[in-house]
Amino acid sequence: MYELNETHDPHLVCSVESANSPDTPFPIQNLPLGIFAGADEVPRVGCAIGDRILDLAACANRGLITGPAAAACRSSSLNWLMSLGPAHWSALRLEVSRLLRKDSGVTDLPLYSPSDDCFNLLPAAVGDYTDFYASVFHATNVGGMFRPDNPLLPNYKYVPIGYHGRASSLVSSGAAIVRPQGQVQNGNALPPEFRKSTQIDYECEVGAFIGQGNRLYQAIPMCEAEQHLFGLCLLNDWSARDIQRWEYQPLGPFLGKSFATTISPWIVTAEALAPFRIPHYARPEDDPQPLDYLDDPEDHTHGGFQLTLEVYLSTEGMRQQYLPPVRLSKASFADMYWTFAQMITHHASNGCNLRPGDLLGSGTVSGPEKDARGSLLELTWRGTEPLPLPSGETRTFLEDMDEVTLKGYCQRSGFRTIGFGDCRGVLVG
Repeated sequence: MYELNETHDPHLVCSVESANSPDTPFPIQNLPLGIFAGADEVPRVGCAIGDRILDLAACANRGLITGPAAAACRSSSLNWLMSLGPAHWSALRLEVSRLLRKDSGVTDLPLYSPSDDCFNLLPAAVGDYTDFYASVFHATNVGGMFRPDNPLLPNYKYVPIGYHGRASSLVSSGAAIVRPQGQVQNGNALPPEFRKSTQIDYECEVGAFIGQGNRLYQAIPMCEAEQHLFGLCLLNDWSARDIQRWEYQPLGPFLGKSFATTISPWIVTAEALAPFRIPHYARPEDDPQPLDYLDDPEDHTHGGFQLTLEVYLSTEGMRQQYLPPVRLSKASFADMYWTFAQMITHHASNGCNLRPGDLLGSGTVSGPEKDARGSLLELTWRGTEPLPLPSGETRTFLEDMDEVTLKGYCQRSGFRTIGFGDCRGVLVG
């Protein structure tokens, strides 16, 4: 894991004034990476700083950043940079940090703003996407709806549960979400109907991007797992609950999940998150301890993230009444039962090869309190407890033109707060 260094200094002052605002998610201590395009529509590597984007491809071409990482910044995705490894990621972060400081002496940085017709693209070419089920509170809630006397299956506390998702339907923040069609069973009636889903839900998750991969049949031990973690983003695993309910017997998610997954456009690097590492979630004393291959002293003390996640909803009715989005939930990633290091190690334990740009989803982030539940399925208890909204409307599942926004931020005394930006999508019907 990364040590604290000069890039984390809370007293650093940026030459981009908006980055010095206490309200910005992107101060100079953050420096998240992504892919953007300007009016020329050419994809390029960028770094979010305040309300601007630093063009790292232009910085490389002008010799403002150097080395293998600079060459990788001339690419149209982050995959090349991800493949280089922690030493090169860290060197790039240090160069960019020094370049952006107010005392750097550089006054003509290649900066863009939203007014320059910039738009964000997916930060990497994702070859594979795996979604986990790492929140014991989410698993207990969902299991309790179907098995009240035995909500957790026997394997949950021994193995990080996951399924292989659909990388081709990943979309960046702001993309419209189309209501999918699929087989839906009405009660216990047969045959099922083929129609549009009426039970669209969101799932508030954190995504982890793999940096360096591993060769086929080469496992990743826990003590090395963090070296393969490039950074984190926000992730909304859109779900069609009625389709999912019919098709998951007996196998895992399929069409109820594969129609869209939204991710935030900026990847907050593992090094930027170093000040916010915390101990792994404390398992109750009567819970089984992880098997040896999923256990590591460093993961016990620094495997978690002090990351707060919030979900906001804006309906068409609310916008017509000029009402702001309403916060539906607030959860802590510190409550996750399994860490990303454990997910990475388990994923590769059978010899599966992970590759630069692969994406792992944490699964829905839920906490022990009702207002920390990260999906409508939980908040409305499978639709039996409609959620009242400030507009006088209610929701059990999402309606057409509902806009869901995920927000995430890390706070700790003595350090600048850093954010992830928005992960936003509108269900267009």
